[in-house]
Amino acid sequence: MRYAKRGRLRFTSHRDISRAVERAVRRAGIPVAFSAGFSPHPKISYAGSAAPTGVASEAEYLEISVTSVCDPDRLRADLDASLPPDLDVLDVVDARAGGFAERLECSAWELRLPGADRDLARAAVEKFLAAGTVEVERLTKKGPRRFDAREAVLTLAMPEGLEGTDGTAAQVPGQSCVILRMVVRHMTPAVRPDDVLTGLRLVADFAPPVPPEVTRLAQGPLDVRTGEPSDPFDLDRDMTRGGEAGPDGEHVIG
Repeated sequence: MRYAKRGRLRFTSHRDISRAVERAVRRAGIPVAFSAGFSPHPKISYAGSAAPTGVASEAEYLEISVTSVCDPDRLRADLDASLPPDLDVLDVVDARAGGFAERLECSAWELRLPGADRDLARAAVEKFLAAGTVEVERLTKKGPRRFDAREAVLTLAMPEGLEGTDGTAAQVPGQSCVILRMVVRHMTPAVRPDDVLTGLRLVADFAPPVPPEVTRLAQGPLDVRTGEPSDPFDLDRDMTRGGEAGPDGEHVIG
């Protein structure tokens, strides 16, 4: 299933999200399958890398194994009604057996930069794209790590006249607001939007005056014609029959 975290829920951690989903599954009466062993857990798995805390998303994915066949539309409505506001279930399909995480090849991101100078931002984008490599440093659990932030960036643009995901115009009278759109390939280590902003600062000394508002718009297989992620559920929707049974007889909803 595809779900979104919006508004104040962008500040919740992935662990908080997973707890909320487990509680909602119980409240909605979904016949979720459990793992075997001394401490059984509901078979709920999250595909791809979770959006960082503080980042909104319209395209987070998870899979639920159920013990009996469920109608995807009914399950979506029941689960969505059991989740807190701003944590919204957007789409549910019967899942093909295995391999879903491999479809999430890239992510599309939107960055709103209130108060940023448009000319400086445009020049920084041009310099970043022209660079062969842009090494940035991020503090990890194992200490500082340096990596190339340029290689993973497939597209980076500042479209003119673009409206944000909340429907507000990029240019507000009396207040500048730069909006960047980028498509980033999923690699190891993962290149995040804040890494790209660090790269813009390094190549052109461009830094937004306030923290950016970041939203993941989509993730999925790379469509080479458009350079954007395509719908990872397309393969499931093309099937002429329901989802395939799992190894223990469970039905997989994803």
